[in-house]
Amino acid sequence: MTFALYRRPGGVVFLDDDPDYLEMLAEVMPPDWHVQLFLRPVGCIDTLMQEPPLWEADAWRQQEIINRWREGAALLPQILQYWREDGTARFAFTRVCVVDYSMPAMSGLRVLSELTGWSGARVLLTGRADEQLAVSAFNRGLIEQFIPKQAPGIRQRLTDAIQGLRRLPDPRHQQTWRATLTREQHALLCTPSIAQELESLVLRQGWVEHVVIGAPFGVLALDAKGHVSWLQLEPAENLPELAEMAESQGWDAPTVQDIRTGKKLIDLELQLALGASQPPQPRQAFAIASEPPLLYAALFSVDEALSPGFMNSHERFIATRGERKLQD
Repeated sequence: MTFALYRRPGGVVFLDDDPDYLEMLAEVMPPDWHVQLFLRPVGCIDTLMQEPPLWEADAWRQQEIINRWREGAALLPQILQYWREDGTARFAFTRVCVVDYSMPAMSGLRVLSELTGWSGARVLLTGRADEQLAVSAFNRGLIEQFIPKQAPGIRQRLTDAIQGLRRLPDPRHQQTWRATLTREQHALLCTPSIAQELESLVLRQGWVEHVVIGAPFGVLALDAKGHVSWLQLEPAENLPELAEMAESQGWDAPTVQDIRTGKKLIDLELQLALGASQPPQPRQAFAIASEPPLLYAALFSVDEALSPGFMNSHERFIATRGERKLQD
């Protein structure tokens, strides 16, 4: 298991010539998903094929952050600026396309073959007679999954499959943000127990978007309302150095000892990166699952003035989408 270095919410497109089936999907899909419903292949293809140039522009904006960092600019202020300036545009990108195989005008596989340059995940819904074709398509890498429409518990099975695909790390994002990590930092994040614990923490905190960076080492995260948190990560071997830094900043002996033993962390690098006027603060720390502990973490809030805020939040984006309606 690999922890995603960058993740954000992704939209879901459904294409099916059965309006009743689409209306059922509209009702049962999670309300915080951006869902589009299409009855005709042409409209679905046209909509999705508008996205690749937008993806490319967005990917380049992220790469420019890395380029400026290599020239000496701090990462954290740049990421916060990117979120604020982008608003909610990135939330509209489709992450998963679910297509019915058996349609009168064009088969589902033909539709997916038309999506050249669209790099989202593809799911094929099949009838009983279509399953051998679906197996072949899966084996050839044309689709990520296929699900029989008559399968027991189809609603939950489809929801779980889509959610799994939405949460997969995007290879391009992984490559972009991997550049900020040292080999040792990356190895820690690839440790299965640590990756699993970080995934669980993301869910518990309700974060919808996050970026992992190595300088300083941690996770910058957004919740659905546009609030920003910083999860500071400290390898166990760095604790003595952090304790010395705290001592040089004038912290009392008990606090310095708590930092040295991994009971507390101090957000010195966060405040330096943000150019904040307030002094660094210690926070209760905890070990990220491994034995012996290899990695410690502590949660810090980021000034609301630096956050995207509710007007640029995913929650507002979903609210402005309105009712899920069928499109041609």
